[in-house]
Parts: sequence; C-alpha cells; structure tokens
Amino acid sequence: MPKNKGKGGKNRKRGKNEADDEKRELVFKEDGQEYAQVLRMLGNGRCEAMCIDGTKRLCHIRGKMHKKVWIAAGDIILVGLRDYQDDKADVILKYMPDEARLLKAYGELPDNTRLNEGIGGGLDEEDDGDGNDYIEFEDEDIDKI
Repeated sequence: MPKNKGKGGKNRKRGKNEADDEKRELVFKEDGQEYAQVLRMLGNGRCEAMCIDGTKRLCHIRGKMHKKVWIAAGDIILVGLRDYQDDKADVILKYMPDEARLLKAYGELPDNTRLNEGIGGGLDEEDDGDGNDYIEFEDEDIDKI
C-alpha cells in the first residue's frame, strides 16, 4: 500500500468558513482604481464589468480571490485600471451588499446604480407582471391531444 504523502484530502483544501470579514473597514478608490458593477461572468477567472466612468472592461480576478471570494453578476467591485490597456482591468476587492449601500450613501456610486438585484434579474418591460406563469387550456383543446 502506498504511503500518504499529502496533508489531507478535499475538505482540507476547501478550508474553513472563516468569518473574519464581518466588520471590515470600508475601502475607497484611489487613483488608478475605479468602482464597477459585474455584468456577466466569463469563466477562467474573468468577468465583464461596467465601470462607473462608463467604460465596459474585461476584468481579471486576482489569484488571492480566485476560489475564496465568489463574484456574481450585479456585484459591486473595485478594479485596478491598467495604464497600458484601457479595456482591461484587475479585480482588487468585492464589496459586500451593505458596503455597497454605504458607498452609494457616501456619494461614491451614482444614484442610478442598482445594487440589490442582478443584471439579468427583475421583470421585463413587456411583461404585464400579473404573476401568471401557466397556460390555461380549454377542455376541447385537451380532448384533441
């Protein structure tokens, strides 16, 4: 039988649910950084985000955050801009929902930023919103089937 050479299995790699980010200090942007909202996740550690300055950028999630901080569409993130590539950026920090609300209250984010729902969420404009997602059949329609 082979010797065990590792230090543990899958659960060790996954790690513990550390709640050290309960009360962290709010981080504001500096020069060379920008706030952005994630439009969609692309896979391979990348996402597409709309920055507050109005530019859509391809963002790369840094390795420290890669499997520890889960980013989804609609999240507010802090990106580091590249001086040699304007259409690409690097994700530095993901803001928790309460931190994003604080940023909006401080005036860092514009008022038209939608925080609590995802980009794809919500009702469509052509939907009448009556809540009926089923189709009614007449009795004669069922008999034909």
